[in-house]
Amino acid sequence: MPYEAVNETLYTIAATATGGREGTVKSEDGVVDLPLGKPGSQANPKANPETLFASGYAACFTGALNLVAKKDGLDTSASVVTADVTFGKTDSGAGLAVAIEAVIPGVDEDKAQELVEKAHEVCPYSKATRGNIDVTVTGRAA
Repeated sequence: MPYEAVNETLYTIAATATGGREGTVKSEDGVVDLPLGKPGSQANPKANPETLFASGYAACFTGALNLVAKKDGLDTSASVVTADVTFGKTDSGAGLAVAIEAVIPGVDEDKAQELVEKAHEVCPYSKATRGNIDVTVTGRAA
């Protein structure tokens, strides 16, 4: 899919990070104000860039799922979407991969998969990552 420029601004927010992976991150409106930590720390668990990315992607994908389902006359507001973000080594350094799973009540497996594929086409996070990282989407009936 080709690059699409934003031609009408609906919302803008900024966040500032200091100290890298063990620093802090704060949004300009103060809603997010978190200390950051190393991924996977059991001794001192804190949010990290992957945690924040997974959270944002799951929330955004849920919105896209609800949008495409509504166009099909379906209510998917009780769905549960999980974005499983993997941070690892690539040939050129470090990289990410994402596996998205949506559990959708009231539909069969085929319809669930169809809906997540449609959501993947319109979700802004999916558009931003398309062609850049591996993203898989799976729809499951509840």
